[in-house]
Amino acid sequence: MADEATRRLVAELPLLKTNAGPRDQELWVKRLKEEYQALIKYVENNKNADNDWFRLESNKEGPRWFGKCWYIHNLLKYEFAVEFDIPVTYPATAPEIAIPELDGKTAKMYRGGKICLTDHFKPLWARNVPKFGLAHLMALGLGPWLAVEIPDLISKGQIEHKEKGGA
Repeated sequence: MADEATRRLVAELPLLKTNAGPRDQELWVKRLKEEYQALIKYVENNKNADNDWFRLESNKEGPRWFGKCWYIHNLLKYEFAVEFDIPVTYPATAPEIAIPELDGKTAKMYRGGKICLTDHFKPLWARNVPKFGLAHLMALGLGPWLAVEIPDLISKGQIEHKEKGGA
């Protein structure tokens, strides 16, 4: 079961209505608009809660996404490039988020720096198709992954703050 903070977070995110992926042409444009609206709302909520932690943008047609995410640990900001492609079977299939510079540094990652969301996030996504979108992917997928993995990687010396000469 999700904790109260997670339930509140999800309740504050708009649920998407359009069941469309990149191959669905006009419907995809509608879905993409819903995705951007949900992402904007999530970023606004984060800023209001002093919890701003990522920036995302897509290519013109919307199947390729990229940006930055960051994690604050001991008052130091660790910033990483993030990227993913929308699967052709989206929204039935969740995107696989990659943080290429962390590739090979943790067991909770696949080749190419794709983070492992299989056990916890993907079943949740599957139960909520097509209502969940990219804002949910960030909030319930990447956010918790960063919160667990980044402090662990720092403590193991796998990544260092940029000013110290590492990641």
